[in-house]
Amino acid sequence: MTVHRARAAALAAVLTAAALSLTACGSAGSTAKSGDAAKAGAKDAKEATSAADFGGMDALVAAAKKEGKLHVITLPRDWANYGKIMDSFKAKYGIEIEDENPDGSSQDEINAITSRKGQDRAPDVVDLGSAFALQAVKDGLLAPYKVATFAKVPDTMKDANGGAVNDYGGYVSIGCDAKKIPNCPKTFADLLKPEYKGQVALNGNPTKSGSAFGGVYAAALANGGSLDNIQPGIDFFGKLKASGNFNPVESTPATIEKGETPISIDWSYLNAGYTDEFKEKGVDWKVSVPVDGSYAQFYNQGVNKWAPHPAAARLWQEYLFSTEGQNLFLGGYATPSTFEALKKEGTLDTAAAAKLPAVEKPFTTFPTQDQIAAAKKVVTENWTKAIAG
Repeated sequence: MTVHRARAAALAAVLTAAALSLTACGSAGSTAKSGDAAKAGAKDAKEATSAADFGGMDALVAAAKKEGKLHVITLPRDWANYGKIMDSFKAKYGIEIEDENPDGSSQDEINAITSRKGQDRAPDVVDLGSAFALQAVKDGLLAPYKVATFAKVPDTMKDANGGAVNDYGGYVSIGCDAKKIPNCPKTFADLLKPEYKGQVALNGNPTKSGSAFGGVYAAALANGGSLDNIQPGIDFFGKLKASGNFNPVESTPATIEKGETPISIDWSYLNAGYTDEFKEKGVDWKVSVPVDGSYAQFYNQGVNKWAPHPAAARLWQEYLFSTEGQNLFLGGYATPSTFEALKKEGTLDTAAAAKLPAVEKPFTTFPTQDQIAAAKKVVTENWTKAIAG
């Protein structure tokens, strides 16, 4: 897929300049200063709010290596380059990673935290869609932690205490198997055409999945809705179901490869990644960011408050927000939250940045915490009714 450098830069600038505000989730100043940590000595790993609380980065690395394990959850290897990220972390630190339920949802992650509290099999860290991250912070499920590069993340993209921090993001997009679909749809309006009977799928259920929730929000914006009114998006999928075009199979790389979901509404970095992944398998996957439903969002990193491997959990956060980790996300077609800082420092992977999917209509005003919460409530109450039958 050919992408113009100027458009890729515009996408990154928009995403990093105006992202979901998380600042209302907490107050600044709770993280211990380096001097305070030095006076008090290293804290218990579960109480550490920065590497300084361990006595510095070297001490954090030593503590994480001593634990020797990291439990992650719902991280598909082909999602935003997570396969390479996990392999690189393991190679760098020698810490084994257990990736449970890679095709699960944000809600599955939250459920695992609450149902496995105090258990060794609980997830150490989570990667959550914004609606779910906001709720997790509100419910006190995530431990406040500020990575060394915390200041490089724009204030509008993080909880002030570090409970949940935007890490990488992208646009809602429409992916299409051009070998099965003669005329690939490029807008939400196109998806209602009779030629797409039984072809249009979502990556997940919007009551549980951040990507599917984003798809409904984008559909709302394409059909007279707003950040305060997601109902038109639900109504759109109701029409899609009534027309016979909606495919109830939740799309995954496997369903795409098998031809079960030839049209998939998903994040741009996933659909763009599939273009490369399936090329050698005979799937001509085309990607469009719809101009009538332009919607972008970031995913959030968080540490389980009761993480069984608290030092490894915090080292994982440090790695993801390091220059190396952020550029690895970029290598998976996702826009890292520190994009502008890396660009300013001259440490950005410019070749990877040039390959970001093209965006004709940038999304510039992101939903607030209250808007996200209200939209999630509406989707939870009305989604099943809209597509039932």
